[in-house]
Order: sequence, then structure tokens, then C-alpha cells
Amino acid sequence: MCAVRTLDIFCGGGGSSYGAQTAGAEIICGIDMDAVATATFKHNFPNAKVKTSLLENIKQNKLRDQLGDIDLLLASPECTNHTCAKGSAPRSEESRATAMQTIRFARAFEPRWIIMENVIHMRPWSRYGELKGTLEDLGYNIRENILDATDFGVGQNRRRLFIVADREDQPSDISTPENVEVPTVEKILDESDTWDMTPLYKEGRAKATIKRAERGFAELGRDQPFLLVYYGSDGSGGWQRIDRPLRTITTVDRFALVEPGEGGHQMRMLQVPELQRAMGFKEDYELTVGTRRDKIRLLGNGVCPPVMKAVVDELTVRQCA
Repeated sequence: MCAVRTLDIFCGGGGSSYGAQTAGAEIICGIDMDAVATATFKHNFPNAKVKTSLLENIKQNKLRDQLGDIDLLLASPECTNHTCAKGSAPRSEESRATAMQTIRFARAFEPRWIIMENVIHMRPWSRYGELKGTLEDLGYNIRENILDATDFGVGQNRRRLFIVADREDQPSDISTPENVEVPTVEKILDESDTWDMTPLYKEGRAKATIKRAERGFAELGRDQPFLLVYYGSDGSGGWQRIDRPLRTITTVDRFALVEPGEGGHQMRMLQVPELQRAMGFKEDYELTVGTRRDKIRLLGNGVCPPVMKAVVDELTVRQCA
């Protein structure tokens, strides 16, 4: 495949760029306001320019002089104020409006392709129609796709909206691979004894945690490992089996492994390398910057690379075959 010069705004730790690069794209630049994110991006894309800044503070014409022409614009705007995970908390319209920065960069760089990724709850946003309509006014043909990462061999249920735009052709639907093998939780876990565990029934353990575990025991018995699931009402009773893909990774610790042991049941939180596998990253992607909490936040905010690879492949195949 031919190289597609790519600019990634709202780049985060580089999940979109990692997937696009796997599809043959050349990552030219990443921009994000978060210093931990841009340091992580720079480590994994050492040949790319990286800018730590609010997008509205970037002078696009100056940046274009520095970068040259761009073929593909990637954008994953802030999603917290769209998602239902925020519950009934007030939404920040200013935060949601960061998505309109995509329009500014599209005008400045006039890329052939744009891929915008966000939670599916972005669609009811009051300015969503304006966003799409402005892209169409700029000459883009648009197609919306709702994609689940498990359909692309990722060991995580993660449904996201992908808006794909092409100035020259009508984008086609994103095809899912046939006979794809989806890793289960069991497949992404590190070997036993890699991480320290603590007794499930230790003094001070939250009663709600014990109740989640007891629901798992009631279903599976007391000799099977399973996960406790925090921060989300999904009808599972706060636990999930490990012979299924992981539920959606968020920006905070959400999953704890419970295992039987000689001294009673033990538990531990899932660790960064395990969550990294559940996002679809390979071992060559490194999270070397920031605290454990920072790394989990970057993963929870990220894009599963195999999904982005499939989107880039589908969008550019006619041009680069």
C-alpha cells in the first residue's frame, strides 16, 4: 500500500495512529493538550512531529507550512460529555464543541480523507448535523459506521462511531473480517503469579465488592475465576466470565480478577499490559510515561488499533491498491 501522510488531532497516546500505521499510513504529526499523551505518542512515533497544545491555539497555516500536504486527518474529539457513562451529570457544551476543530483543520489542510471516531452517543448532540453538513459543504462524501472492536479480533466489547469522509469517492461500509478469532479475558491475562493478589475477604473490603463476588459464586460456583466489574450498570450483577471478551475499558480501574486459592479467594485489579492487549495493541507499543492511572486513562480514551486499521484500509484501498 502507498504511504498516506497522516495528521492525528486529539491524538491521545496514539491508538488511531498505531492502527493507521499498521495499514501503511505515514504518521506525520500528533496534537493533544495532554502532556502525558503527547510524550507517549512521541515515544511510539519518534519520526512524527508532536505538539502539546489546545487545538484552538494551533495556527493551522503555520503548521501546514511545517508539515506540507496531508492525505488523512484523524480526529477523536473529547467524548466524556457525549457518553452515557457520565450518567446524569451536566454536560459541557464547550467540551463537546471541540469536535468542530476537525472542521478548522479540514479547511486548512484539505486532506483527501477524514476519519472521526467517538462514542455512539455523539449522534444526538445538537451540533452533530452541523458537523456533518459542514463537511459536506467542504466537498466530502460521508458515511457513518458503528463498529464493535470484537468484530475485528479485539478482545473487548467496544462499540464506537466512525465517521469517514472522502473528497473524491463515496466511502463504502467498513467490512468485518471473516472467521475472526476474538480473544477472551482468559487470553489477555498474564500468567498466574505475575502480579500480587490480596484476600477477597480481607478486613475493610467494601461490602459492594463482596456482593458482586457472591453473585459470581452463585452462577459459577466457588472454584472458577471471574472478573468483578466496577463503574457501570450492565445487567451483569457487577461481574463477568473470563471465557468472553472483556467489557468496555474505561479511563479508571474497572476490572478485578477473582481466583480461588489455597488460603481462600484472592483478587487483584487487571494491569496495564493486560488492558493493552484487550485494546488490540501489540507488544511493540510501549506505555512508558506517567503513572499507572495515567496509562489506564490513555487506554480508556484510546482507539482500538485493529479497528482503525480496517477503516483506513477500506477508505484508501482504491487509491493505493
